[in-house]
Amino acid sequence: MDTEASPGSLPYLPGTGRPVPEAEPELVERWRSGGGELVELLSQVRERLGGVAAFRLGSAPTVLVTDPQAVQHVLARYPERYVKRSHRARLLIGDGVLAATGEAWKRQRRLLQSQFTGTGMRRYERRITEAARTTAGRWDGYARTGQTLDIGQEMRRFALDAIWRSLTGHPLDDGTERELAAVAAVATALPTLPADATDAQDAVAADLARIDAVARHAIEAARGGEAGPDGPGLLHVLIDAATERPEYTDRLIRDELVTLLVAGHETTATTLTWLYLLLDQHPAAREQALVGGEGSAQSRQAIQALVHETLRLYPSAWILPRHATEDDTLAGYTVEAGTDILTCPYLTHRDPELWPEPEHFDPRRFTTPDGRPAHPGAYFPFGIGPRACLGLQFALRESTVLLEHLLPVHTPAFHSTPTKAVYGITVRPDGPTPATLVPTLT
Repeated sequence: MDTEASPGSLPYLPGTGRPVPEAEPELVERWRSGGGELVELLSQVRERLGGVAAFRLGSAPTVLVTDPQAVQHVLARYPERYVKRSHRARLLIGDGVLAATGEAWKRQRRLLQSQFTGTGMRRYERRITEAARTTAGRWDGYARTGQTLDIGQEMRRFALDAIWRSLTGHPLDDGTERELAAVAAVATALPTLPADATDAQDAVAADLARIDAVARHAIEAARGGEAGPDGPGLLHVLIDAATERPEYTDRLIRDELVTLLVAGHETTATTLTWLYLLLDQHPAAREQALVGGEGSAQSRQAIQALVHETLRLYPSAWILPRHATEDDTLAGYTVEAGTDILTCPYLTHRDPELWPEPEHFDPRRFTTPDGRPAHPGAYFPFGIGPRACLGLQFALRESTVLLEHLLPVHTPAFHSTPTKAVYGITVRPDGPTPATLVPTLT
């Protein structure tokens, strides 16, 4: 074996690798003393040591994986060797499919999978479109009156309406929207909660109680045969499953409902907020998205490229932790059982060897031949492999539909914009996004 070959070309055979290069302790200590975001440390580790590198926050090393081949190895080729142990949002989503593991995860995923295929998505197409029309009508009102709106809040309101219609068959009403603001409140608080599980639970108990009350009411209404104007929704699929599968208790149905709410609106809302902030800095990209005329195939492709380029810069899941269950050789390096692994779409997507001028917003990467890397591990905003996000098609569809309704008509004129990002469950703008609407010039 040629041990001097590039790491990505070495075979993946346990027991044949070299030690993973490890960052010097001084690098970690400087980061600790500076109080920076974790992404800053990860960026320095990758820059110094490459796409498979180790660092220590405690006694054991954590391995950072950003090389596309290594990413595919961990997430897609050998997911049984690199498992998901828990989810940072477990306090909120309980045993929902995002946090579930093992056989329970397989059963839950299998039940929901069919709802998010191409055929399954057609059931929710009209509901997504109605949510987009509702938002477009609201924006028409803002434009007529000159009222200031917050783009982030508007995107959250749209995405919550779209997933609520899909779950229950009902449009989002004002009361439910107010109560479900607790979902965002808990999600935002998660990175700062106490390490002790009981203390963390107590810190957000009031918000969790509000979420539980909304879920309980929705489950009771659906179980009582109440269907919305668009017919049964995803919640009814879960309730029907309970008649044949005893594991689908009210608690698990609640956990899946909240999981779908979190995954179905928070990430999409954040992506759309970033997209509008990026368009404010790059107005030519908006013009390119409208070439070909409203509703044309060319325009739709360009709008989808806007979404994908935004997801490249601000992926829905910026970091994907895994845990090695057995010894392995990863990209030519030895990984021991028990090692914590961090794959990081955020850094892979900003690797200049994969993406020329990676900090530059350029949707044409996704419309021109060879504009983006071909390797599946080079672009994975929703993950890859068996644990890739179930709602990928749903998220892309709702984003595209909303933009088709809004981009040709209204352009936000921001009064101020956030100056940095916050790296929590998602990468979100740090601050409000107030704007007024002006007509889009075509």
